[in-house]
Amino acid sequence: MDDRLIVALDVPNALAGLDLAERLGDAVGFYKVGLGMLTGGGLALANELKQDHGKRVFLDMKLFDIGATIEAAVRGLAQFDLDFLTVHGDPHVVRAAKEGAAGSNLKILGVTVLTSLERADLDAGLMQAGDVHAITVERAARAFEAGADGVICSPREAQAIRALPGSRLIVTPGVRPAGAALGDQKRVETPASAIAAGADHIVVGRPVWQAHDPRAAAEAILAEIRTH
Repeated sequence: MDDRLIVALDVPNALAGLDLAERLGDAVGFYKVGLGMLTGGGLALANELKQDHGKRVFLDMKLFDIGATIEAAVRGLAQFDLDFLTVHGDPHVVRAAKEGAAGSNLKILGVTVLTSLERADLDAGLMQAGDVHAITVERAARAFEAGADGVICSPREAQAIRALPGSRLIVTPGVRPAGAALGDQKRVETPASAIAAGADHIVVGRPVWQAHDPRAAAEAILAEIRTH
């Protein structure tokens, strides 16, 4: 299985998530379980996929809080033996998360700037002025300096982040096959362009699980990225 593709299980509950994983079968080996699934049995699903089905699991929680709370939360999540966990890329959050993950194989990924945001959205949130690309790359650099195992960014920043000293894992949501609806994503590229830009993993949700044949949709994405 080509683990560069991570399928986002953004479905209503764990039963729907498990059904989708069974339909995808051995075509997909890596899944993302996010906040939207948390109250629908997301942690149980993540554990079942990992322990019973041998899948890799990315827990997308985007944690943000004071250091002590982050450390405690990550320590609790690390017991599930999952693969990736997201926290906000602020250095104090990353450092605390790394402390919480100590002694486990859980990799901490810092979120740079959400792929659904543009400059106007940052302005509305009173975020630092400047170019979104430059801010994203700087947040990645600071996350790496704080010890992050990787970062989450849009495919449009992947190349510049890959060029940073000490660059590590780059995971890119905001990936859409040519012709697919953008949904709420704004800074978007195709699977092939994301991999070519330096992404280690791409995250794709709706173009797979909304497809008439999810396995065929996933296999088409995998065929595209295998050309790079």
